[in-house]
Amino acid sequence: MYFGDKDLNLEKLIFNLKPVVFEAGDAIIEIYKNGAKAEYKEDGSPVTIADRLSEEIILKSLNSIAPNIPIVSEENSISHKKVFSDEYFLVDPLDGTKEFLDFSGSGEFTVNIGLISKNRPIMGIIYSPNSGQLYYGISTEGSFSENKNGEILNLKVKKGETDDIIAIASKKHLSLKTETWLADRKIKNIISASSSIKFCAIAKGDADVYPRFSPTMEWDTAAGDAILTGAGGRVTVGDSNKPLFYGKPNYRNLDFIAWSKLKFF
Repeated sequence: MYFGDKDLNLEKLIFNLKPVVFEAGDAIIEIYKNGAKAEYKEDGSPVTIADRLSEEIILKSLNSIAPNIPIVSEENSISHKKVFSDEYFLVDPLDGTKEFLDFSGSGEFTVNIGLISKNRPIMGIIYSPNSGQLYYGISTEGSFSENKNGEILNLKVKKGETDDIIAIASKKHLSLKTETWLADRKIKNIISASSSIKFCAIAKGDADVYPRFSPTMEWDTAAGDAILTGAGGRVTVGDSNKPLFYGKPNYRNLDFIAWSKLKFF
């Protein structure tokens, strides 16, 4: 599968991005160990020097690896005003900033890079620097996890049985609408996680469904969407059967649900 630069394919892209997310993750962890203070953006969300340093590393590398592909990145507000009709990267240099700032938390923050083509994510790479766990995939070909020892596992979602359903929900952003959705379906087994780790949990079979009825942006979901799709799952707009599409105004997501092979409709 080829895109943008005709000499670059998706497998090669992932290979080239692994050291990039490792470098960004190392920079994040160095700041995490020493403690970071938050600043606040206009929308009230926190940002730290780790977000900006990780983004600097990723953008510089992407401009070298795939110079013909535009980049939309969380901390680059100018890029949010641009519209790309075909292919572009979505970058979240530090997903889970609130978890990053919670030093008594689980350390579930991640580095995320997704590639969009024709309004759908086709490649994703997610790195959890605190655990050393790497996830990556191509939506049409398969997804994998890789630990810090270099051991690689193929990711496959659960088959979707309706007994003992495990839902995974946001630790920091659990909304009343999400709680109601889970209660209406009598789902009582609910685990909490932060950042894009929730997509990865479904991709590797640890959970069945992740409903999200509170605000997210496309860079929050693109990499996880690609990885989950590659593992046999899907991400839909709310309770519909329509896939979550990308390239929306201001790159703001609608409500969505990430699924294994589980179906409620």
